[in-house]
Amino acid sequence: MTAAASGAVRLAAACTPGAVAMALGAVSVAGFGDWPLWLLPLAAFAALAWLWLRAPTPRAAAAVGFAFGAGLFFVGASWVYVSLHDFGGLPAPLAGLATIVFCSILAAYPAAAGWAQAKLSAPARAQLAAPAAMRLMLVIPALWTLAEWLRSWIFTGFPWLSIGYSQLDGPLAGFAPVGGMFAVSFLATAVAGALVALLVARGAPRIAAIAVIGAIAGGGWGLRAIDWTAPYGEPLDIALLQGNIPQALKFVPGRYQATLETYARLAGSTTARLVVLPETAIPRFLDDVDPAYLEALTAPVAARGGDMLIGVPLLDRTRRYYNAVVSFGASPRQAYAKSHLVPFGEFVPTGFGWLVAMMRIPLGEFARGAADQQPLAVAGERVAVNICYEDAFGEEIIRQLPAATLLANVSNVAWFGNSLAPAQHLRISRMRAVETGRFMLRATNTGVTAIVAPDGSVAGRLPSFSEGVLEGRVQGRTGATPYVTTGNAPILLACLAVLAAAAARTRAKRRRDTDLGAGG
Repeated sequence: MTAAASGAVRLAAACTPGAVAMALGAVSVAGFGDWPLWLLPLAAFAALAWLWLRAPTPRAAAAVGFAFGAGLFFVGASWVYVSLHDFGGLPAPLAGLATIVFCSILAAYPAAAGWAQAKLSAPARAQLAAPAAMRLMLVIPALWTLAEWLRSWIFTGFPWLSIGYSQLDGPLAGFAPVGGMFAVSFLATAVAGALVALLVARGAPRIAAIAVIGAIAGGGWGLRAIDWTAPYGEPLDIALLQGNIPQALKFVPGRYQATLETYARLAGSTTARLVVLPETAIPRFLDDVDPAYLEALTAPVAARGGDMLIGVPLLDRTRRYYNAVVSFGASPRQAYAKSHLVPFGEFVPTGFGWLVAMMRIPLGEFARGAADQQPLAVAGERVAVNICYEDAFGEEIIRQLPAATLLANVSNVAWFGNSLAPAQHLRISRMRAVETGRFMLRATNTGVTAIVAPDGSVAGRLPSFSEGVLEGRVQGRTGATPYVTTGNAPILLACLAVLAAAAARTRAKRRRDTDLGAGG
């Protein structure tokens, strides 16, 4: 053995399981960006499953899971600090502490999954037995998937960096229209567990692992060839405007006129029938915007039988205000009001008013829009609008389906600067397109402005942090994928069934062990 190899072995031996797990979580973040690195999170999770298999106690397994989550979220969600400090104005020590607390809460979900899988399973032996193989390929995936789902709705939810999102460029994306992102997460972790079983098992468990990998990969590739939805109407010319308004200047009163001029210039450069502006593109209540400006901005698109969707705050008669998108043009005026609000950014959680008071967040107390809003009938299409991170909640997006023929997300990710967040958000939008079999139009302030095809591929995008107009031709789609019809219920029920069976098996084994002990 060479000196270098010997040193590498000694270094690996010196690393604690927690340190290894944290490094695995951190490395897996690369699979959630722009590059098709879908194998990387699979390999990282396989290594995590192996560490869980070797953990001597449930508490040790929980510590390994927390370490993996810490690496995943402290790296992958580091942009939370940017939004709190750089743009929210929170003092650096307090922003740092808030980021640590937030990421630690997120890391508690993998920790809980690690603890639970150990409690539901007998300790693994040196020679892997069938029950341990089932633990790798069923129990761990079920617990991980349920942990991701719980993270998507507790405290209003934060489903970022769920492993299913990392699989958009691989075969497992074929399952997204069938069972949604959480089904992809389950299958991805099942494949990772099967890889561990394949490496360390013998006999029937190894054969089962080969069968699982082959069936899931082959099934995914086959499903990707299915066109779940049908074309609707004629192709539509669209334009997505990216104003590139610096977040530090967006709500500065003296910058308002320049913002209006930017969007007037961009809108005037296109002949598309559907023009989409970003979230709060006009940073003033709609009632306070000069009607003459709105007429000049939207008259050209109306004259060619089209419509414009403008992100602008709405104020109602009770003085409540909404983060909204309003349509202008040939069609009757319509509006969509955001219903899934961002804690601290758009509403103040109970007991945290003191924290928000320290931040420079304009319009920080939005009202919630209704959950049952309908698609906007514009430019001959029915557009399901969602604002900012609303597209991270697949089961909320399908509320407007199958009526909608297009999806549109308007965002202002400038809050997170030049961080990992924009690329991660694009990946989330891509998943929604695949789940629903629709084009997703993304109009953002600073990026990533993009046209996403129903298969999740990016048909066009603008460079980030640049002013521009992204033009393209899209096709409306009609029909319902299986996921649109059933939502997350099938995969969640399947996970619960797996855990119920595992719990029954564990209880039966403990009873047998107790009876044998009493008999001895």
